[in-house]
Amino acid sequence: MGYERIVTDECRFRGYSPRTIKAYLHHVKRFVASGMPPREYLLMLIGNGASDETVRSAGFAVRFYLAAAGKGRPEAGTVLAALPNVKRGKRLPVILSKEEVGRLVSASSNANHRLIMQVGYSAGLRVSEIVNLRWQDVDLGRDVIHVKRAKGKKDRIVMLSSKVKEGLLGLAPGREGPVFLTNRGGRYSPRTIQKIIADAAAKAGIRKRITPHTLRHSFATHLLENGTDLRHIRDLLGHSDLRTTMVYTNVSNRTIRGIRSPLDD
Repeated sequence: MGYERIVTDECRFRGYSPRTIKAYLHHVKRFVASGMPPREYLLMLIGNGASDETVRSAGFAVRFYLAAAGKGRPEAGTVLAALPNVKRGKRLPVILSKEEVGRLVSASSNANHRLIMQVGYSAGLRVSEIVNLRWQDVDLGRDVIHVKRAKGKKDRIVMLSSKVKEGLLGLAPGREGPVFLTNRGGRYSPRTIQKIIADAAAKAGIRKRITPHTLRHSFATHLLENGTDLRHIRDLLGHSDLRTTMVYTNVSNRTIRGIRSPLDD
């Protein structure tokens, strides 16, 4: 059985997303083509200057493939034990101020694009959740959005901003299917939304490196700075582990804004 079948079948058994399957196949294809032992392959990536995240992702994919391909083989455990996980760099997320979010949204002349950015920020949605948002998931009566089968196949309920609600009411509410459609009637792709945000950031004169996920990070950080309990933020984001949500304590100014710089004494 080829590596494509092994990886795809195992991913499907575990309920992994198409995006994860594609990423694993990409890394496993390169590993198999190299003809190198797994440890030497990862060392080669490091030696070639690959980013920590690339090496880490490749490591996960190779381990996954070897474990799936080696089921029932005693030697497989020995190989995997000799393949440690590459440590993740501790980068802090980029955060926009509330004023920058306002400038970002206002910079776009397209009402649909403005609404996409507003819903991403106001509800902390992932770009995939924006793309897959359907009218049936928006409860205009209760002012909530039901995010269905998100990452990890988990559902969650998030707030529906009054500004977003007003914008949605202008998009012919009550229709079926996806909320956001292009001028050609198709769904937006994550790449298109990335470009929409990048173009708006350039027009707004924001020099930070912004992605759709930046709006989600900013949502969580601003909630924390406003005094929202970290556990509520975890639930709104759909995190399984509170430790994942705790990264926002490192970028929030909630604590440091109460500390006076010695330069100002």
